[in-house]
Amino acid sequence: MKFALLTVTYGGLFYKGAALTLEQQVHRAKEFGFDGLAIETKRPVASPLDLTKTDRDRIKKLAADEGIALCAVESMSNFAGRHMEERENNLAMMLYVFQLAKDLGVQLVKIFAAWPGIINDEEEISLYGQFERGEYYKRLWPADLRKWNRCVEGIREVADIAADMGITLALQNHAPVLAKGYEDTLTMMQEVNRKNVELCIDVPLFYERQSDEYIHEAVEHCKDHIVHTHYGAWNFTQKKNGEIIQEPSPSSGNLINYPAFIEALYHNGYKGYLTSEYCLPVVKDHQLAGIEEVDHATRISLQYMKQLVQQAVLA
Repeated sequence: MKFALLTVTYGGLFYKGAALTLEQQVHRAKEFGFDGLAIETKRPVASPLDLTKTDRDRIKKLAADEGIALCAVESMSNFAGRHMEERENNLAMMLYVFQLAKDLGVQLVKIFAAWPGIINDEEEISLYGQFERGEYYKRLWPADLRKWNRCVEGIREVADIAADMGITLALQNHAPVLAKGYEDTLTMMQEVNRKNVELCIDVPLFYERQSDEYIHEAVEHCKDHIVHTHYGAWNFTQKKNGEIIQEPSPSSGNLINYPAFIEALYHNGYKGYLTSEYCLPVVKDHQLAGIEEVDHATRISLQYMKQLVQQAVLA
């Protein structure tokens, strides 16, 4: 298993300070000991609207020269829109995303079934649009079924386009249409029924469902399709003796069972990337913190996760 840095970490959205360019993030990834960089396609760092062909060629060459793989392009897709113009705009965006991936030599694009969006121009720090996470079991009303089927049809359409470009899609287990856990995401992938649609399964998105048994079940059921995964860098601290410990997840109040997840991935033959992201407000002593806190959290969480991989190898 290899490690990648997701560019949202240094997007200037959740900490006090400016964003780092893609070139700066390639250097950051190498400095910190990552193997790759996953590129999230939004401003101010990597919107396809802003990156010219010259930019793309330069970034691709720099990453190759630095030995940093451009391992994924991560879209901000939303296939669940109620209005046809919203859905058509989303399809147009995906065409731009696929072209960016092709220009960068990237064959994996992560998608959301539905993404609530980010509000970045109303407060000092960016905020997520409100959405309902829902329970892992829910009664399906007609409105829910319509959203679900819009997502299935939309993903099928872009999957066919992606297939012609040699691109694989990774469907992430992220709310709101998909319930917490893995079940909905696996089911949607199966209903889409396209060979180039696989899974991005993130254990933080299991929320309170963190038992060894559930995590082993999730990986066992999804093992033939998991091609990408993320971990959060936001809930780790380091003791004075150097020991790195995990604190409760701000999303659920639970410890995230990374040990069971990494072990299950390893023993089921996962060969992809473990991708680090810091995409929550960076707060220290009840104040919005700067990029140095992101650096520290990214370094120690990477060290923690590498230790878990080593433990899985030796187990």
